[in-house]
Amino acid sequence: MLIDSHVNLHAPQFDEDRDAVIARARAAGVSLMVEISDRLATFDATHGLAMAHDDVWCTVGVHPHEARHYEGLAAERLVELAKRKKVVGIGECGLDFHYDLSPRTIQETVFREHARAARVSGLPLVIHTREADDAMGRILQEEMADGPFRFLMHCYTSGAQLADLAAEMGAWFSVSGIATFKAADDVRAVIRSMPSDRIVVETDCPYLAPVPHRGRRNEPAYVRHVLDKLAEIRGWSREEAETITTDAFFSLFGRIPRPAGA
Repeated sequence: MLIDSHVNLHAPQFDEDRDAVIARARAAGVSLMVEISDRLATFDATHGLAMAHDDVWCTVGVHPHEARHYEGLAAERLVELAKRKKVVGIGECGLDFHYDLSPRTIQETVFREHARAARVSGLPLVIHTREADDAMGRILQEEMADGPFRFLMHCYTSGAQLADLAAEMGAWFSVSGIATFKAADDVRAVIRSMPSDRIVVETDCPYLAPVPHRGRRNEPAYVRHVLDKLAEIRGWSREEAETITTDAFFSLFGRIPRPAGA
């Protein structure tokens, strides 16, 4: 079963051919997609995609780039929105100290509200982290001490130390097209040490198209290339990789019913 755990189909890059992109994903064997919320201003569009397609589910949250626009965001608002049908996760949220498009203190405050929402709702937290390993590790430890919650380190490209710490706390990890890039040896090294029962795959489309599509707009249909690379990195057969990542996906996103035989 092919599953794309992280798509951004509401993005304007798909405005011209969104339905065709979804059709190509299905034709390529992609059975499920999780449409990711990056800000509440577009959540209705994100949720609408999930409601319009049986094989699309969604999350609710605020990306760290957008945190400056949601300084007063309360966990309760996220929890309320998460009660909508087909919402299966909280996020994408976290810390991005590479671009620093939002002040770091605001990123942290907004991220903590998402962690609270995950704890209260019981839904998994979808985490973005870039060049913020120390701060991310500290916040995760502090938030988990207040009460456990499931979380996914999305498109993980950070260091081995944070990966080990997150794994000890029970994190899932998602592998993206970056794993196929020629210069991504450090990323592949971390992938080799991820807990095998907590790895899923994603495209993060329209971004980060895998080889052989690098440099073009990414699509969910290309997730098969990510799965093939993951299998190569871990020494699994394609069938093993598909089974392992499918099992991990449904153990993480517990609100999504698993199809018979999947």
